[in-house]
Amino acid sequence: MPEIRFFVSPQGRDDWAGTADRPFGTPKAAQEAVRAITAGMTGDVIVTFGTGVHHLEAPLVFDDALGDSGSNGFRVIYQADGYGTAGQAKVELSGGREITGWTTGRGGIWTAPIGDHAPRRLTVDGRPAGRATRIEGLPGTVTKTATGYVTDSTEPQSWPDPSGLEFVYSGVYPWSEARLAVASITGDATSTTVTMAQPAFDHAKSLYDSKWYGAGGDGTWDGLAAPSALENNVAFLTEPGTFAVSRTEGDGHVLHYRPRPGEEIGKTRVVAPMLESLITGQGVHDLVLRGFTFADATWSGVARTGGYLHYHGNARYERGEFQKIDLGAEVGYVHVPAEPVQLPANVSLTSANRVTLEGNHFTRLGAGALLIEGGADVGIRANVFDEISGSGIAVHAGTRVSIEDNLVHHIGTEYHGSPAVLVVESEETTVAHNEIHDVPHNGIVITGGEKAKATQVLSNLVERSMGRLMDGGGIYLSAPQGSSFAGGALVRGNVIRDVLTSYNFGLYADYGAAWITVLGNIVCRADTPIVLQVGPPMENVAFVGNFWDVLPDGYDTPPETVTVAANTVLPKEGFDEAVRADPAGADILARAGRRGLER
Repeated sequence: MPEIRFFVSPQGRDDWAGTADRPFGTPKAAQEAVRAITAGMTGDVIVTFGTGVHHLEAPLVFDDALGDSGSNGFRVIYQADGYGTAGQAKVELSGGREITGWTTGRGGIWTAPIGDHAPRRLTVDGRPAGRATRIEGLPGTVTKTATGYVTDSTEPQSWPDPSGLEFVYSGVYPWSEARLAVASITGDATSTTVTMAQPAFDHAKSLYDSKWYGAGGDGTWDGLAAPSALENNVAFLTEPGTFAVSRTEGDGHVLHYRPRPGEEIGKTRVVAPMLESLITGQGVHDLVLRGFTFADATWSGVARTGGYLHYHGNARYERGEFQKIDLGAEVGYVHVPAEPVQLPANVSLTSANRVTLEGNHFTRLGAGALLIEGGADVGIRANVFDEISGSGIAVHAGTRVSIEDNLVHHIGTEYHGSPAVLVVESEETTVAHNEIHDVPHNGIVITGGEKAKATQVLSNLVERSMGRLMDGGGIYLSAPQGSSFAGGALVRGNVIRDVLTSYNFGLYADYGAAWITVLGNIVCRADTPIVLQVGPPMENVAFVGNFWDVLPDGYDTPPETVTVAANTVLPKEGFDEAVRADPAGADILARAGRRGLER
């Protein structure tokens, strides 16, 4: 039997038949029509969207129990009209709403009432706008106290509405960045007292309790000694294209925006994200989503908890106890969350099987972009991820998940420890031919454990990673990845260029990494291409046939169960030309990155 087709257009109506000439007006109406026929499918069901923006009033929920899955060997396909052709429709699923009611105040700053909403992102005529920021931190001589800070500067007393103020601590651990809310600012003629929101501040003091003996002295390190930057106050609205939210009482909050040159009230469109989720899925299978732009969603976790207590990757502290990790007498110790909580995503699928997300654009999102939890045989192909507050792609406990030919850049714009691609305790996952650039920490993270095995990281191009935080790399692997080389992780044919911050590693096997083969990769312009001494120590890791521009420390005396062989060191000056001149190096370069593109 031929496939069944439905059509959706912003110019349609939900009481129409969903045909090409009488399309539905909303995705929800099309979904209801699909649900009515999936049980008896005799061909694919294809829902085609015409050009336009669909402002979602609620998340679009795909649930196998409600009939959203394909059946009888056929698929349900939601796609942009003309998908894959030069004339493909531009279809946006948006969780935002336009801000209206603007007036111009002192200094040309626009203001608008926004009720009880407090956006952390804005889109102005399609361009992201950032929160107003003071990058110098607190003024004056700053002393940390049991409840916050004291400074000999009186300037903070002039900052209006301190209850919306947020302190940022970049490098609270070298690989972590914390965010904490301010409760109040008081003072007198000689000093200012900043009281931080509780219990987040006390939790932060417990989480970031550490010693680093390698730093000299007694190893004391206080990442909370003073904030590195301050965000969200009208006093910091000095740069065009930035905004702040006043958290006023009574009539609700007020949005303040300093316009860019050429922007005008009545002509410039300002969109604030409202929904925390655009797409969710539960148990759905045989489903395809392709050709969409997923945009303008938010996440309220920081406001809800009084902070973002980041530890590593997407993990943060939100509840429970703290676990002390001893890194050795010569190194020190850190604390970690005993019950780490993962950053959510604005598009997420749980226990999905035989699902494909292809050719989509994830942008202007306030959490992570895409999260796959559990499930099997999921394809994430040829998508673009940019302007994301958190991670690009995250996979937790998946089986046979394929992440291929995606472009991920300018993610982690707010939560700087977020990886571009994160794979946690997954089986037979493939991360191949992706292009990753301009990210604040790790490019690709593979975290092992009891459920992890047979991960393949193949022919990815990672450039300009580690843009903000330290102690990471272009590709980072931790913990055991299986129980043998045959069933472990394979990292082959990747190109890693320009790992930016200090104390970084191009290919980083860390924290008890085991059963990993690192074969035929290229690393240049990192602090060092690999590290051989980590705690807990790596075991059964092989570095073979790689190209890099400096000899790693300890190369001639690796740990007993670590193999380093047949690697080639080329000179830093002229490295790119030299590796192209080598037949094996040229082959690696030719294969790395997204396929179908001229390099």
